[in-house]
Amino acid sequence: MDESEEIDFASGIQAFESKHFARAMQLLSPLAALGYADAQHRCAIMLQNGLGNKANPEAAFRWMNAAAEQGHPLAQHGLGFMYMEGDCAEKDGEKAAFWFTKAAEQGLAGSQTTLAMMYEQGTLIEKDEEKAKEWYKKAGF
Repeated sequence: MDESEEIDFASGIQAFESKHFARAMQLLSPLAALGYADAQHRCAIMLQNGLGNKANPEAAFRWMNAAAEQGHPLAQHGLGFMYMEGDCAEKDGEKAAFWFTKAAEQGLAGSQTTLAMMYEQGTLIEKDEEKAKEWYKKAGF
């Protein structure tokens, strides 16, 4: 990231955190297009929820997937939820579990807990009490 990109990124994050979503999108979307995972993740959130612009499920999925593929744990968690809920993506328990596992393996407690619940309930994936216990334990329960 060069100096001007760093300034735009910092300003975009500040705008996002301050809930100035139109400005955040203006600053972060060019960086997302350049491949910056955190910018992609935040653009996906804004596009998914219609923050600062009209909701665009296809673009939200595309950006979330791009950031997840780069190993961004929050994007992996977000992509897991998209598949789990059928939001911006076709509902798919196996794909949801795949992405939650990726994020959980990076220590994301929310993904560990969600994965444990999925194994415990057995509605979207095959029920597995041992895996549920293992992920609950990793999440600190």
